[in-house]
Amino acid sequence: MTANTEEGMNIMNIQTSLGDSKAIISNQEGIHEKLDEVVKRHLTHASKKPYQAHTQEAFAKMDALVNTFLAANPDGEIILDACCGVGQSTRILAKQNPQALVIGVDKSDHRINRNVEGFDIDDGFSAENYHLVRADLNDFYRLVKTANWPVSKHYILYPNPWPKSKHLQRRWHGSAVFPQMTSIGQQLILRSNWRIYLAEFQQAAKLVDLQGKIDSLPRVDSSLALTPFEAKYQASGQVCWQLLLNR
Repeated sequence: MTANTEEGMNIMNIQTSLGDSKAIISNQEGIHEKLDEVVKRHLTHASKKPYQAHTQEAFAKMDALVNTFLAANPDGEIILDACCGVGQSTRILAKQNPQALVIGVDKSDHRINRNVEGFDIDDGFSAENYHLVRADLNDFYRLVKTANWPVSKHYILYPNPWPKSKHLQRRWHGSAVFPQMTSIGQQLILRSNWRIYLAEFQQAAKLVDLQGKIDSLPRVDSSLALTPFEAKYQASGQVCWQLLLNR
């Protein structure tokens, strides 16, 4: 077997491993009929859920970093990467935005601490303007809102879609923290491979005076994808969508 043949087989194996993601199946054919009712209820009745201690501790550390960064960089930006998973998107955003402090948040300690191939200093990755933190976003969002962080961009990339109709309130736009999360950031950027999810978020956002549009994302090489999910979905032939909301 020649070197070129081996290389070709390796590429095919990588593509096969990436391209095995199944499209989302849902019993919903459009926007949930109770979406507005649920959102309006959360807008009227603010969440009073007690904060989890580990999230309060994690936020206190991040808040100190944010204040130190802004004191040293009055014109600097804060970028929030929610549901960051293994932090690939956080690292990429940090490299793309050297003037910013990028904070990636995920609830899973396992994901936060996983090595991401190609994004270590030993691999030549140079960005240092980011931090990854394990926290419950339902609490973290409320703490960010109270602290009034000056977030320029707020990313929510490929969140769990909870595609069953009965799980509307498990989606971010159906959650009790929706009013707080949508108050964070001059721009909110959401991506999903389920367009209905973004259409619902777009409709819910109108209730808090946020406007935006949904576009399909161009297909890119897996090495250029913002998250591992994005690479996997596109390799599987699925369309990835982006909702950009402006304040």
